[in-house]
Amino acid sequence: MKRSRLLTLLVGGVFCLAVMSLYRMLELMQGAEPQPHRDAPDEQVDEDLSRLQQKIDRLEHLLSDNNRLVATLRDSLLQRKASWERGGGGANVSSDSTHSQAAPPPGCRLAEDMKDGADGVQLLDVYDLLPFDNPDGGAWKQGFEIGYRGDEWDEQPLELFLVPHSHNDPGWLKTFDGYYQDQTRHILDNMLQKLSQDHSLVGAGQLELVTGGWVMADEANSHYFALLDQLMEGHQWLHRHLGVTPSSGWAIDPFGHSPSMTYLLKGAGLQNMVIQRVHYAVKKHFARQQTLEFLWRQTWESSPRSDITCHMMPFYSYDVPHTCGPNPAVCCQFDFHRLPGRRVFCPWRVPPQPITDQNVQERALLLLDQYRQKSQLFRSPVLLVPLGDDFRFVETSEWDVQFTNYQKLFDYFEQHPELHIKARFGTLSDYFQALHRRLGAAGTSLPTLRGDFFTYADRDDHYWSGFFTSRPFYKRLDRTLEATLRATEILFSLTLAEMRRFGADGRPDARFPARDHFRRLTVGRRNLGLFQHHDAVTGTGRDPVVVDYGTRLFHSILNLRQVLQSSAHWLLLLDKSQYHHDQSKSFLQMDEVMSAQDALPQKTTLELSDEPRSLIVFNPTEQLQTSVISITVDSPDARVVDAETGRPMAAQISAAWVEPSQVSTEMFQLSFVAELPPLSLLVYHVTKAAAGSAPRARYTIHRRGDRPVVHTKHFQVSRPPEDDAPLLLSNKHIQLWSSVETGLLQKLRLPSGRLQQLQVQFLWYGTRTRTNQEKSGAYLFLPGEDEPQLYPSSESPLVRVSRGPIFSDITSCFQHFTHTVRLFHLDGHAGRSLEISNMVDIRSEVNRELVMRFVSDVANGNRFYSDLNGFQMQQRRTLLKLPLQANFYPMTSAAFLQDSGSRLTLLSAQSQAVASLRPGELEVVLDRRLQQDDNRGLGQGITDNKLTASLYHLLLEDRRGGAQEVGGATVEHLSLLAHLTSLSLSHPPITMVAPSDSQLPKLRPFLPLRLSLPCDIHLLNLRTLEDTQEAESPSCDAALLLHRKGFDCSSAPDPPPLCTWSAHKEVNLEDLFSPLRFRSVRHSSLTLLHDEPESAWQPQRITRLQPMEISAFRVQLD
Repeated sequence: MKRSRLLTLLVGGVFCLAVMSLYRMLELMQGAEPQPHRDAPDEQVDEDLSRLQQKIDRLEHLLSDNNRLVATLRDSLLQRKASWERGGGGANVSSDSTHSQAAPPPGCRLAEDMKDGADGVQLLDVYDLLPFDNPDGGAWKQGFEIGYRGDEWDEQPLELFLVPHSHNDPGWLKTFDGYYQDQTRHILDNMLQKLSQDHSLVGAGQLELVTGGWVMADEANSHYFALLDQLMEGHQWLHRHLGVTPSSGWAIDPFGHSPSMTYLLKGAGLQNMVIQRVHYAVKKHFARQQTLEFLWRQTWESSPRSDITCHMMPFYSYDVPHTCGPNPAVCCQFDFHRLPGRRVFCPWRVPPQPITDQNVQERALLLLDQYRQKSQLFRSPVLLVPLGDDFRFVETSEWDVQFTNYQKLFDYFEQHPELHIKARFGTLSDYFQALHRRLGAAGTSLPTLRGDFFTYADRDDHYWSGFFTSRPFYKRLDRTLEATLRATEILFSLTLAEMRRFGADGRPDARFPARDHFRRLTVGRRNLGLFQHHDAVTGTGRDPVVVDYGTRLFHSILNLRQVLQSSAHWLLLLDKSQYHHDQSKSFLQMDEVMSAQDALPQKTTLELSDEPRSLIVFNPTEQLQTSVISITVDSPDARVVDAETGRPMAAQISAAWVEPSQVSTEMFQLSFVAELPPLSLLVYHVTKAAAGSAPRARYTIHRRGDRPVVHTKHFQVSRPPEDDAPLLLSNKHIQLWSSVETGLLQKLRLPSGRLQQLQVQFLWYGTRTRTNQEKSGAYLFLPGEDEPQLYPSSESPLVRVSRGPIFSDITSCFQHFTHTVRLFHLDGHAGRSLEISNMVDIRSEVNRELVMRFVSDVANGNRFYSDLNGFQMQQRRTLLKLPLQANFYPMTSAAFLQDSGSRLTLLSAQSQAVASLRPGELEVVLDRRLQQDDNRGLGQGITDNKLTASLYHLLLEDRRGGAQEVGGATVEHLSLLAHLTSLSLSHPPITMVAPSDSQLPKLRPFLPLRLSLPCDIHLLNLRTLEDTQEAESPSCDAALLLHRKGFDCSSAPDPPPLCTWSAHKEVNLEDLFSPLRFRSVRHSSLTLLHDEPESAWQPQRITRLQPMEISAFRVQLD
């Protein structure tokens, strides 16, 4: 009773406080307003009414802020009450001091509540079940003999759809443009000529545009932002130019398949999909069970809301020999493009025959046997038979030979009803409509499946885990463009909204090149989209193709920076009339320069004087960020102040190292701490300071044996102590110890007292060495029989320890890489993780792969978690029955190990392969250099390695309790802290510099949001849409994309982060984005082709955001 009285009193007190606050605010507002005169003219009345409207608006915002405050207090009180009821008192503390004492945030309960679906097939359980042996299956080498009686179709005839297709890679052996000129345009021209004379192919149902994305995307390395963006770009283009809305997905060549892609397809309005590249043993198992068609459900989802009907092709490939039935030698005889005398032939040495009256019966029955065998693998008598391959139907004669010969066979089937088959040419939608019709009539339901289809093997022990890392330089460049595009989209949209607010006619400022900038945005979207192709971001194109992709990424980054700089310029000007766009030189310049598509960015040196230089920092995230901003200056004495308030910022000067032991005498690194409100542009002034006034980093240089001499007059460089004690760095959150000989991490301690053994190692993997053995290449990882070699420490690295007030770090300079571990002396989540960066150069090596491995005492058994496309976490199980290369998985942005007491999370700024080969271990492949082709069609090795940067944050957290089982597999999310850390890692602040001109116009900060968004709501994008009337021009509409993250309950940051979260599924968009206002809001599908009526949204702007869900809105900002 005492507890409930106390709670009632506390809630009552909070309510009274809120009411009194509001009353006082109203009183102050009234007191601050001048009283109108009784005889005021009309203008005065209008002014007073306007002022009253403003007052009401302000009161509305105060009320909404107050509501949010009360909701947050209520949530925390309910949480506190729950903990009291569980533990018998508010002061109840676990006796296990290693466990975090912070209460879990209430919003995480929602994510936990969704983990209750155990129905259907869980792919992890299938992997546990399968022996992964590979017996000879006869004609179907990787399968089994298929039998049938012959009377199975007497009641329901076999209904067959032959679907012609051509798989056109937008870059692989040739560039995108090369393929278009040589093949793709001829296919399109022939299609128009052969299929129809009136060119209304789509409307007539003769031509179907499947998936509708900009490309057939890779599903292993691509981030979900880019996957959705390329889907939206494709769908918007199709809808605008052809009036088409895709309904079915077609993914026959990505090297493994992810449920993140199915989520996006379903959210975009697609109902069905086809996949092909799945491990041959899984295909065989599904074929035996007749589960090749299934409802693919998200792992974290308990309802069928996200289900999509999926058809898995059963055989080795999507070419004609592997699609009509189980025997490729027979099926190849029905690829009439391979008729004798044509340029393609059958490797089984039995060529096709033209169909004649004399052979049609024998040919038709031979083909029907394959169709019947294949249909035995499915639950319905409807059969999909694709007819195509890479770059098919280039020549007009191929259209003729395929159509005429198949039509003779189909006519024969029709003339012989005793065969019980109806065969016709059709589209994918024709097939799925017939499938659903037959399933519905028979009352048959498809099984539900959860999980993903990685890692793919097409034969033997040939696992496609190499491409998870191949060409890592470009995988990093991909994410740089992605972050630049998102930041530019948001700032450009906000700029147009501000211009409409300022302008009398509600149109953009005429001096602002909105149309040119929108074109640059469009090209940026399309180049990012193009690079998501399954031979681009994968690193599996030929060298000249890779250069072409890299050049497109590089030019788009430069062009998007122009849009970003121009938008920031307009927003920052106090007097908008001073805006002037100079095409040749932007008013603002980036603080780093990219000189070429294969070069790392370099910081520009800022020349300092007594006159302040204006530095502009843009925070592209929806959260208040405490960030360390680093720039290069020409003086060791510098000062940074907030331009608006004159407040000096905490800073440190560090050395710029041109060689491991050589300090630059002309450049210095200036780092300062910035508190950056969400989506803000802040202005700082940097000036030269009095000599010695700026805090400087102090250095210690270690090297066993030959200790180098460092000459510098600006920095203190100490000799190390003689005792060989481990190197120690610490802040208020973490203590770390590193080896004095290598500088590599050895252990960590948290404030809870938890001491975690945590070693960093580097290793080499080789490849197979025996003759006639397949070797690693761009696609495949085929390591040698020997254990990987620990990176030799025979040549001792130079170890550099830096200590300063803003950050401290340890840098180890080895021959093939430079490795840095940095600790920030910051409050908030920025100080809770280790920043790890590598600079890798393996251009001197032959057939080697460099790996970074973490060895800890986390007791995770054989289970660990890696992310799928940055969208969700997937449990992995390291299986001893599989070869080593099969236990590597894609990591787009995160992986973690956990036991009941702790979780170790690695957050990554780029995609690469990850594995946990033994308990407590987590390793990532940094780069691979391989001299030979791996016989998957590329025809070359990968030897175009670059000096490559990789960036991570490592997070160790205390944990409470275990995880919940779902169908034999635990569903886990990143912690709140990991989400926030990953956000700042993927979307770092963007720094720009104003000219060094004393006559600069007055700049003021731009602060579009009053508060951060809730911690678990991510602003995925705010993307200006194309004008429906004027092509290549921005409209007033924008796509607002919000992702509500699911986060883990077992660890909670203490103290909690400086953002709110809610235990409720409903959110008010006006509150979230206050003081921004929406003129209109329409909920829509993820690619904005299916809008809900606007009336459903007026006037409250309240929407449901479920954990893990992405929601899309068509909005107009007011």
